[in-house]
Amino acid sequence: MTVINIIGFALLVVACVGVLSSCSFLVLALVGAAKFHRESEEQRRFAKQNDRQPPVSLLKPVHGAEVRLRENIESFFRQDYPDYEILFAADEESDAALEVIREVASRYPHIKCSILVTGQPELPNPPAYSFSRLSEVASYDILVTSDSDVEVAPNYLREVVAPMLDPAVGMVTCIYRGKNAGGFWSGMDAIGMSVEMTAGVLTANLLEGIKFGLGPTIVTRKDSIAKIGGYWVTGEYFSNDFVTGNFIHKAGYRVLLSRHVIDHVVPPMTFRRMWERQVRWAKGTRWSRPKGHLGTGLIFAMPYEILGILAGAITGHLLFGAILFLAATFNRLLESCVIGWGVVRDPRAQKEVWLYPIRDLLGFAVWCASYLSKSAVWRDRRFQLVRGGRIVLREGREKLG
Repeated sequence: MTVINIIGFALLVVACVGVLSSCSFLVLALVGAAKFHRESEEQRRFAKQNDRQPPVSLLKPVHGAEVRLRENIESFFRQDYPDYEILFAADEESDAALEVIREVASRYPHIKCSILVTGQPELPNPPAYSFSRLSEVASYDILVTSDSDVEVAPNYLREVVAPMLDPAVGMVTCIYRGKNAGGFWSGMDAIGMSVEMTAGVLTANLLEGIKFGLGPTIVTRKDSIAKIGGYWVTGEYFSNDFVTGNFIHKAGYRVLLSRHVIDHVVPPMTFRRMWERQVRWAKGTRWSRPKGHLGTGLIFAMPYEILGILAGAITGHLLFGAILFLAATFNRLLESCVIGWGVVRDPRAQKEVWLYPIRDLLGFAVWCASYLSKSAVWRDRRFQLVRGGRIVLREGREKLG
């Protein structure tokens, strides 16, 4: 047997392991989806039995006039909920988002709304600093934090707040679907949210329960957030959403995944902008959950199918390589339909199902790139990531491309 054949057979074994591991992950994701639907019914029944709707404080940092900001902001003013306030935070009075907020708020005078200008963040993580400042002036016990690039349905507050009536529950978070605001590369980002991200969250919920938060929505009470030291303690972490849920779980509270699915708006992006954003998020996961992130390399399918075709051609087992190719492709198509459409109801995950195999290959490249450096650029700040997911602000500022 030649050296080339030995290498070919070794690659074929790696391809087989990769395809099998990605298929195993798919099975876990499908079972996780079934658990999500079952728990959604349980939450619906609990909400019917406990129909109180306590007042809520919505905390929203903003930073610039983002794409669809007006629509995103207005969706929070249109809630079918009896009593809530919306508190916005911006670094500077000149922030372009504030003009949009004031215009929208003027059309909903019955909704309590306030704006807090915080100045430059005193913590490495700007949103965590905003949440800390906003929580100090929040009127109500239940706090709902959300990003500025999300759009929600009118029943959003009713569904995400209901589980908090159980005193054992310290936090609720939401899965989300990507809403593409335009462009192919934005679509790659969006379908990754709807399928890849959701599948990972559902699998985590199946295997160990939710022990983390997802930034688009986190619901807490003042007692649970105070028990971990407030939002301030999350400000030295890159993934402040992750650690908020993790700390609350460790404090002895239950953390639940809401049945409500929200839209995470993805702005038009160039390949470079999309790539930097994806790698930045992947680095956050790498440093927050190093073991779990390492294992993520085995959940992708498309890289291993390509490896299988290559190894099959080298070893003369092209048919076997083709079988691996078909199995991996079917795997990704099924995941897109069952998770992307069946769970988060992203129409593109069903109508343009061919997009997800491409996204899977891109996701693998992003995963590899997450190990190439310890630095990340966020807004106009450059950070160094260190052990445990903490971040150190480095000197100098630069703009994202």
